[in-house]
Amino acid sequence: RFGNVYLARLKKNHFIVALKVLFKSQIEKAGLEHQLRREVEIQAHLRHPNILRLYNYFYDSTRIYLILEFAPRGELYNLLQRSGPLDEQHTATIMEELAEALTYCHNNKVIHRDIKPENLLLGLMGEVKIADFGWSVHAPSLRRQTMCGTLDYLPPEIVEGRTYDEKVDLWCVGVLCYELLVGRPPFESPSQSETQRRILQVDVTFPPSMPEGAQDLVSKLLRYQPSQRLPLAQVLEHPWLKAHSRRVLPHSAQKAS
Repeated sequence: RFGNVYLARLKKNHFIVALKVLFKSQIEKAGLEHQLRREVEIQAHLRHPNILRLYNYFYDSTRIYLILEFAPRGELYNLLQRSGPLDEQHTATIMEELAEALTYCHNNKVIHRDIKPENLLLGLMGEVKIADFGWSVHAPSLRRQTMCGTLDYLPPEIVEGRTYDEKVDLWCVGVLCYELLVGRPPFESPSQSETQRRILQVDVTFPPSMPEGAQDLVSKLLRYQPSQRLPLAQVLEHPWLKAHSRRVLPHSAQKAS
């Protein structure tokens, strides 16, 4: 929206990166200077195989340039648009990778707040890369009150304007799991007010095609009370996920470097 992304190759070693070019005038007009600064500060310090690397940045009088890891398979959103719902193996693999990455974020006091298919890229082997930290926040106390994120993925505490913590990301993981398997988010409705009502009532309907194990996982993540949501450590140990995930990264690469 505020710039373009180009494929670039470093002269010294021919290493391929994505070069994101942002226009200062557009960012200033939208009042997003602080948000961009925060995004750069957070992403530049994160080191995890399932988080897109921000290698460096520079700027001139009119533009800001972000040097990012190249994810050759593009957005998860585009994959869903092309192929429709994913199978159990693909979905469970994404859930495991995402849970590992978010565990790392939370351990570093970072709340993402906007997990959705558009913000997840796919690496060379199809592995997930959390790519957009525009709504992320480094909160040492892990407590916030800002309204943010995408409506279909907003948890009840944000819809109601209550104080929230890192458990907002658990809700988003549940919504994502449902969308990957069904092809649409669970609270999607014709109007915003109806979507908000369904979120607040946790009005979820599981289609017969959705596997029982996945239903169990999603139902344990989509809880009105944040304290009742399944912790990430237990997500990783969930029987459905363990039975179907085919994570491509070797065990030694699963930890942050």
